[in-house]
Amino acid sequence: MKIKMEINYKPAGQFEETRFEKIHNVIFKNSNEASIVVATEIANLIKEKSQKNEQCVLGLATGSSPIKVYEELVRMHHKEGLSFKNVVTFNLDEYYPMDIENIQSYYYFMYEHLFDHIDILPENVHIPDGKISSNGLYQYCIDYEMKIKEAGGLDFQLLGIGRTGHIGFNEPGSHYNSGTRMITLDHITRVDAAPSFLGIENVPRKAITMGIATVRAAKRIVLLGWGQHKASIIKETIEGNISSQVPATYLQEHQNTTFVLDTEAGSELTRNKTPWLVSSLIWTDALKNKAIIWLCEVTQKSILSLTDKDYNDNGMSGLLVQEGSAYDLNIKMFNKLQHTITGWPGGKPNADDTNRPERGNPAKKRVIIFSPHPDDDVISMGGTFDRLVEQGHDVHVAYQTSGNIAVSNQEALKFAEVSLKLNSDSIVTQNIIDTLSNTNEYASDTIEIRQLKGLIRRSESFAATRYLGLNDSNVHFLDLPFYETGKIKKDKLSEADIAIMCKLIEEIQPHQIYAAGDLADPHGTHKVCLDALFKALEELKTKSYMKDCWVWLYRGAWHEWDIHEIEMAVPMSPDQVLKKRHAIFCHQSQKDGVMFQGEDSREFWMRAEERNRDTAQKYNALGLADYAAMEAFVKYDNWS
Repeated sequence: MKIKMEINYKPAGQFEETRFEKIHNVIFKNSNEASIVVATEIANLIKEKSQKNEQCVLGLATGSSPIKVYEELVRMHHKEGLSFKNVVTFNLDEYYPMDIENIQSYYYFMYEHLFDHIDILPENVHIPDGKISSNGLYQYCIDYEMKIKEAGGLDFQLLGIGRTGHIGFNEPGSHYNSGTRMITLDHITRVDAAPSFLGIENVPRKAITMGIATVRAAKRIVLLGWGQHKASIIKETIEGNISSQVPATYLQEHQNTTFVLDTEAGSELTRNKTPWLVSSLIWTDALKNKAIIWLCEVTQKSILSLTDKDYNDNGMSGLLVQEGSAYDLNIKMFNKLQHTITGWPGGKPNADDTNRPERGNPAKKRVIIFSPHPDDDVISMGGTFDRLVEQGHDVHVAYQTSGNIAVSNQEALKFAEVSLKLNSDSIVTQNIIDTLSNTNEYASDTIEIRQLKGLIRRSESFAATRYLGLNDSNVHFLDLPFYETGKIKKDKLSEADIAIMCKLIEEIQPHQIYAAGDLADPHGTHKVCLDALFKALEELKTKSYMKDCWVWLYRGAWHEWDIHEIEMAVPMSPDQVLKKRHAIFCHQSQKDGVMFQGEDSREFWMRAEERNRDTAQKYNALGLADYAAMEAFVKYDNWS
């Protein structure tokens, strides 16, 4: 029997003990809300221990997942008087080898996000030493274990989860009884860390980590999971069998573990993905759409081919009872999906728009395409961009960040050397060349180098927009301040960022806004840029012109909207696919070895083409027309 949590979690979707789920979990609307609840549980534990004059022993995690938890604990310390003087901490892991001064070290991370801002006693902080000699490593790991035991064991262990299913750095193959030790990092783990290290070649191959047994000995465990990219491993961990190949599954046998998830991370759980297989439910329109598309995939049939038996055999008999027959259901779904397809993303003039995704009037619309980086516009919606321009709309592109951090030093050096050839007297250019020639990719960029890299991205953006026929006057470079740090780590979104967004929207007064809705990383640039738009819309929503503004969300190079979510699908001909490819090629600094490749080794144009082709093929498999490719969009209505 699972031990009940002492804190009152209030998730968006309550946990149900089903035959599928083997670990207690709660799902929140977003990671911020969830993090505050977790921080509150930790704070309550600290206070409870303090009242008993006892130490509170915390096991702490690093990475993007716990950042907001630490921010909230710091806030409680400064605003509510939460003291950490009775707290002893043990961190899960550290890269090896790794200097504590290195900004990528977990030592640096913990002091930056927590320890420098609270009153914890220095002697109570324990972080694995990434510079311990190899000769002394074995004894060091034994000593680390002994220190935890001498402190009374872990009262609370905070965890994240990697895409390999690792907790700490316990990679696939880790033993149930493993203790603190050195481990070789899985390739996927190193790929995920590569953006922070400016390339996988800079990511250490080894790490020191607490073991599975060390973690499982904690009295209470909370694992944080944010974002769509964690959804698959979360499902496998919670619903799969215990296996050393997914080390997090060992937590199924811990008696007081909770997975705290956001909506995206919990989306693949059976009760969320296919809730009709779990229990009876109220069939909303959204659930009907999702279920029928799923049924087509399971049966490998088109929509109009589904039968009553197909519905009954796959847990959807209740839907038949409600709707009457498969025939009626199929027709409704087919028509609904058919109506999402349009070759007129800005609306078709002088046409009945009753069943079209966009309005026919005004015939000529003012449009803003917000692009987080200087190539997301053409990668994610290059075909739609082309259509909007060709069909005579007043299209504006707004690049929210300079994208300078994604230009390699080698690429910047090439441009600087050409510039010096043209102007051999330029001291600034010579200084840039000298700096780039004597530094590594890991160092923070100087202001001059950032400016050069930003100009490279800006010139490439103009090349792409000109290729698509857009006037330079309709191209805007916002250079939002949160991004301009010269480092991987960005600043928080500020009023200055939002003011810049508001100013552009007020100037153009758009009928349409397109924005990146790719939320795979809740702490990534795309998420911050989308938050900036949402906050700007909130400030401007009372303006009269905003009543006529519709917001369409596209997704990036990694994921596409599920078919049941799509509200506008813009088909592309083979010629348009090729035109989109050439527009992406204009971004030469991001071709042939992009710095932030992610787990996909293909170039961005290849990813985009396959994703668009896959969307078209899915529509065709459902019984709709056969197109070469499709770009997909979801309408955002929550601001109006």
